Amino acid sequence: MPLVSTGELVGQARSAGRAVAAFNVISLEHAEAIAAGAEAAGAPAILQVSENAVRFHGGRLAPIAAAAAAVARASSAPLALHLDHVVSVELLRAAHPEGFSSVMFDASKLSYEENVAATADAVRWGHERGIWVEAELGEVGGKEGEAPLDAHAPGVRTDPAEAAAYVADTGVDALAVAVGSSHAMTERTAALDHELIGRLREAVPVPLVLHGSSGVPDEEIRAAVTAGMVKINVGTALNTAFTGAVREVLAAQPALVDPRKYVGPGRDAMAETVARFLAVVHAD
Repeated sequence: MPLVSTGELVGQARSAGRAVAAFNVISLEHAEAIAAGAEAAGAPAILQVSENAVRFHGGRLAPIAAAAAAVARASSAPLALHLDHVVSVELLRAAHPEGFSSVMFDASKLSYEENVAATADAVRWGHERGIWVEAELGEVGGKEGEAPLDAHAPGVRTDPAEAAAYVADTGVDALAVAVGSSHAMTERTAALDHELIGRLREAVPVPLVLHGSSGVPDEEIRAAVTAGMVKINVGTALNTAFTGAVREVLAAQPALVDPRKYVGPGRDAMAETVARFLAVVHAD
């Protein structure tokens, strides 16, 4: 089916009191797995390509964007294309020509004042082109190249009053907040601050986004959705599933050289992971 916009999927989820899951795309197999998992779950999903993934592909956005979009259009599930954790203004401006309906512009490493100014510029540029813009306030941490971050350290979490001012000053369409999760977690042990999520929901008029959801247990995700989270980002859990399946095949068949024989099971494992997360966030 035709690509659906991220704004449409998030809006529908919010109106229904549910959430929509967004999954990171690194390779063609990731995109195929997300589509297959969404079809199996009978739920919509967002395919998101991060600036780190673009860097992995030699700094070229077009090939991976075209592959993800082609997979999404061939799927029977409602799927959107999102450009995630964009720091480069050049990459931001490549989003529209490549078919992305949304961008997460990440100025979270700047001072608050610089973050507001840079994000407001990104929002103005995006809205002129019909692009839905997400931003981040607080310190989720855990991205490659970052120092380890204690998600429970004082000053790390998003302040509701500051979040309300930030949204008003930038005009963003959604806000990623720090409430106890962290990127790149391989074990699902994160404990979220659900009381803070509720206060953020009351203070902020736009949908809230949970980054680092791979490390959050199912029951914590369900509670977060009930408290007010609308977009749930998942990345590391797919890579953990893929790598585990590949290792299992190669351990059993050390002489194997045909990548289809181990990449295929890895893709299937990712699809199962996608379907499981979708069942959690899309439940009534």
